[in-house]
Amino acid sequence: MYTFEPLLKQTLWGGDRIIPFKHLDVCLDHVGESWEISGVSGNETIVANGPDKGKSLNQLVKEQKERLMGKENYDHFGDEFPLLIKFIDARQDLSIQVHPNDEVARRHGKDRGKTEMWYCLGSQETGDRSQEKPFLYNGLKQQITPEQYKEMVDNDTITDALARYEVSEGDVFFIPAGRIHSIGAGCFVTEIQQTSDVTYRIYDFKRKDKNGNFRELHTKEAAESIDYHVLPDYRTAYEPKQNEGIQVVSCPHFTTAVYDLTEPMTLDYSDLDSFVILIAVKGAGKIICKGEEQPFRMGDTILLPATTKEVKVEGTVKFLETYV
Repeated sequence: MYTFEPLLKQTLWGGDRIIPFKHLDVCLDHVGESWEISGVSGNETIVANGPDKGKSLNQLVKEQKERLMGKENYDHFGDEFPLLIKFIDARQDLSIQVHPNDEVARRHGKDRGKTEMWYCLGSQETGDRSQEKPFLYNGLKQQITPEQYKEMVDNDTITDALARYEVSEGDVFFIPAGRIHSIGAGCFVTEIQQTSDVTYRIYDFKRKDKNGNFRELHTKEAAESIDYHVLPDYRTAYEPKQNEGIQVVSCPHFTTAVYDLTEPMTLDYSDLDSFVILIAVKGAGKIICKGEEQPFRMGDTILLPATTKEVKVEGTVKFLETYV
């Protein structure tokens, strides 16, 4: 099993939360994002443990091939790791944005689009809305046309068309490509996504960068990417249970379950032809695999190769399990 050195990303909207990454108290002081597992070119995470320590994730994939990825995954993705795992901490509202699907992305000269999900961690009241509960936007709440969308961006009313959710720990939001979304100030989430950096910024609240310029918007590209269908609810409904896996997302790009353990559990992967990623989101414990023990507490992300048959998780710990 592999752990990685996180990549801390500086942003305009970053938070200042103390997060126990890799058993070190790291302050995300105006950083905003920690990339836990990444094969994005130029932003690869580095193995932090074991005999492969110091290698990038991409090196690991090239060397291990289907032993790490699973045969079907390696046949499909080759030497590119298909998922990107992040923690995101927002001190200010993130921009309103959308990601294209694979077809639209390729039309725009990109390799692929981006589907993702959020699991909400403990939020904090912050920014200019200290008396408000943290919230996010996900999806359209009213029917609009591409022409109306452009008008609402121009006249600063686009948020009026978006579904707004106050968030609590444990909330899950699935964001397929094409769904407008934004994380609000005070939100702290785990993000699981396709390996892609294609983001179209729709609206940025008239903020300026360090040089005094308004940030670039991608109004035309976003208009081609938006799914204009309106759904009654965009929050993923599930019933939390202890000591069993509850599947919250299943899509062509990844499957994710939530585990809330108060007693030891053995996870059987003998029939799964895929790597598995475990992300601790609360509590502390340890993972035992092939006689090796690995501490596992909030902020830890562990990659299990496809050759893993079973692991035992001990402790009082809540975590996400995701694979392709």
